[in-house]
Amino acid sequence: MDSALAELRRLAARAENRRTETGIPRVAMVKGEIPEHQLAAVYEPMINLILQGGKTLTIGGQAYRYDPAHYFVMSIDVPATGTVHPDRDGQPYLAVALTLDPDVLADLLDELPTPAPGTHTERGFCICPMTPDLLDAWLRLLRLMEHPGDIPALAPVYEREILYRVLQGPQGWMLREIALPDSMLSRIRRTIAWLRAHHDRSVQVETLADLAAMSPATFHRHFKAITAMSPIQFQKQLRLLRARQLLMTGARTASDVAYRVGYESPSQFSRDYARLFGASPLRDAQRLREELRA
Repeated sequence: MDSALAELRRLAARAENRRTETGIPRVAMVKGEIPEHQLAAVYEPMINLILQGGKTLTIGGQAYRYDPAHYFVMSIDVPATGTVHPDRDGQPYLAVALTLDPDVLADLLDELPTPAPGTHTERGFCICPMTPDLLDAWLRLLRLMEHPGDIPALAPVYEREILYRVLQGPQGWMLREIALPDSMLSRIRRTIAWLRAHHDRSVQVETLADLAAMSPATFHRHFKAITAMSPIQFQKQLRLLRARQLLMTGARTASDVAYRVGYESPSQFSRDYARLFGASPLRDAQRLREELRA
């Protein structure tokens, strides 16, 4: 796999220290020290492959670190904070990602045998070991950057191969459930979409359970199993991430931002913010603005 990784690094070396489009649908790359505020975000469903260095994502208080021997699968929208690391030789972090499209997955699944039914209450994200076949599929896909005229014809083929290889992996069930509209994962995803659209509102678990067509107790159990957070904790993270975006503009006070994102108590907002980001709202925003100006 070393030679395939070396070529992938060469192909992705043109990436910048932000999301960099490749010209291939749903495929992006990134390189270097990504600004902290960009790594604290709501991560959308994707397959993330690190080519150099490492990355740590913290979700629901649990840190997950992975490197070029592994890939990360995210099947839900989930708030997280992250840190990227250079490799042991000081070479910068380098990664590529494929955003997951439920329609593409559904088309692929129509052509595959139906697996035996099962119930999954595992996390909606995981780290999996890289395989030579999967790495080769990624290599064929990224080579298209050097032959853009081939992208319309060949990118869909190589994307399907990547998805197929992941489907055969230890957590392939996640990709299957993304494409099934009434799966447990899809029902939880519907409630996450509601929370993202209404993060500033008070919410009752019963309301979310109705959206998921579950009893409140069953919904709460499955939501926490899949996201590593309770619905209230999930909403709090959404609020704090949105608050950080607002504070970085410098146009509002911490109290104004607290009320805008749905907090009733500015002091509680400041405590929650410092717990997540390690500094008070104003100090953190000032530090981030100074980093951007540097």
